[in-house]
Amino acid sequence: MCEFCSSHGEGKIWYKNAANYANDLLSDLSRRNYIETFLSSAFKDGFQTLGRLEAIYQKKGRLPEAVKAALVNKAKQEHFGQVLPIEEIRELVGNAMTIVRMPCACRWDVLKKEVRCCYAISYGPEPWYKGIDMSYFGKASDEGLESLSATSAIQQMEEMEKDGAVHSIWTMMTPFIGAICNCSLDECLAMKTLSGINVEIMARAEYVARVDEALCTGCGLCDAACHFKAIAGFTGSGSPLSRIDPARCFGCGLCRGACGTGAISLTRR
Repeated sequence: MCEFCSSHGEGKIWYKNAANYANDLLSDLSRRNYIETFLSSAFKDGFQTLGRLEAIYQKKGRLPEAVKAALVNKAKQEHFGQVLPIEEIRELVGNAMTIVRMPCACRWDVLKKEVRCCYAISYGPEPWYKGIDMSYFGKASDEGLESLSATSAIQQMEEMEKDGAVHSIWTMMTPFIGAICNCSLDECLAMKTLSGINVEIMARAEYVARVDEALCTGCGLCDAACHFKAIAGFTGSGSPLSRIDPARCFGCGLCRGACGTGAISLTRR
């Protein structure tokens, strides 16, 4: 069982623990204050910090271990996420009381345009996003929030996966769970932190991908779909095959969707 499940799961996977969506967590004043300012503190400040650290990483080839540890610990305390395959998305979204699609702060900072690929979810009557500062996106407080049914939200996220989006779930001051995001390597702060300075501020899925070599044709489509450089080709018994490195795999399932022969499946990590 992972560290987050041990600390916040009460014997379950942490994001399936109903207590982590509870309104008594949302009523905490420090969390309310965090939510009001987190777009600036978590994203605007986060991208600026990443830029400075990338310069150090490129110059020295690594970051000091104390700096890496501080980044991870801060993320775990405030805005920490975990990759989810689409099966888990369907279950979590299907059980939510309210679902609201909102602009993605990562895309706003990187692309300078509004892309609605983040979904605020609430399991209780009071939604967490009530106090969020939408002026970050140049909007009034009641603009940019689109209420959806579970069916519509799931369908939208399934389509995003086809376009290469990785699903992840995030806390709003741990352990309170607030949102599901659907991002790509070039636009997600967490994924850019991984690719740019080799620091993991989101956890891998509870699953890992595996290849059935009897069905694999070695076409390479899975490798092209993978954001995490977890797949490589090799020759086995004279035939080209794909191999997935479980130490690199984040269990998102994009490779599975790209495989035309059904050779890739997800199994519990």
